Amino acid sequence: MQKTLLNQLDLEIHMHQFNYLWATMLSLAFTSSVFAQDATSILNNVENQDTNALEKENSNSTSEEENIKSSRFQALKELKNIHLSDLKVNANAAQADEVKDPLQGLNREIYKFNDSLDRNIARPLAVQYNAKVPVETRTSYRLFRKNMLEPWNAVNQLVQGRPIRAAKSLGRFTINTLSSLGLADPARRLGLNTEEETMGNTLGYYGVPSGPYLMLPILGPSTLRNSLDYVTNAYATPTNHILSNNDQYGIEWSNAALGGIDSRSKLLNIDGSLRGDRYAALRDIYLQRKNIKIAEKKGNNAEAIGFIDDDLGDDIDEDQIN
Repeated sequence: MQKTLLNQLDLEIHMHQFNYLWATMLSLAFTSSVFAQDATSILNNVENQDTNALEKENSNSTSEEENIKSSRFQALKELKNIHLSDLKVNANAAQADEVKDPLQGLNREIYKFNDSLDRNIARPLAVQYNAKVPVETRTSYRLFRKNMLEPWNAVNQLVQGRPIRAAKSLGRFTINTLSSLGLADPARRLGLNTEEETMGNTLGYYGVPSGPYLMLPILGPSTLRNSLDYVTNAYATPTNHILSNNDQYGIEWSNAALGGIDSRSKLLNIDGSLRGDRYAALRDIYLQRKNIKIAEKKGNNAEAIGFIDDDLGDDIDEDQIN
């Protein structure tokens, strides 16, 4: 009897343990289910927030792109407002913006494009160029490129009616080429200093108006008249003819690219000189320098054209903005 009672008690204990285990499992299952639902809910909320943020970001990005496209389209529409009289202006830094820069809307868009290329490509390359290429090598390369343009300088000086100056330019070319292949400048020590000329300067010397200010893609500041310089200077360089005639187009384009990097490297020291409206500052410096150059050739008072602060003007070499 006692044994039977013990067996029943033991069975009851096991039943309670089983019931407890079952209840525990049900609780765990229910808790897990609730927890899973909560976790799923949280994940869904996070995903929704991420989706909303992404949609908002995409919306902002789309809005910015639309604004940029609208700005560019508006700039192109301004071309319809240009008249023939606007192209006959002789642009000067002291003139009103609508006179010297009637294409300002389009020019500023091109400036933004050029500035983006400069920040992401040209300037980093120029920094590495300065860091990796010795000063002596850079100087010799610049002198070589300048020497190749001396015959073209002489041609323009002859057209300007200055044969003595043209003879000096040819003398510089002969001395520097024969003595060092143009990699040095012994002619300077003999008193034969360089005077760089362009077709644009020659036309300006004879009173051809500059036309409005232009910001050319990749090439940078110019005017309608001086935009010819990029074509004539390339055609007048002897090395370009030699390379083209021998089908060395790769070397020709590499030399042009290296020349651009070298020119940009000379501007690194004045990157912080232009403050405020950099576009307007660059435009006025360029126009001032061009007008002073032509006035000096005519024997006019170049100081009458002065417009930019002298301290800034001293920091910027003529070669750096040409």
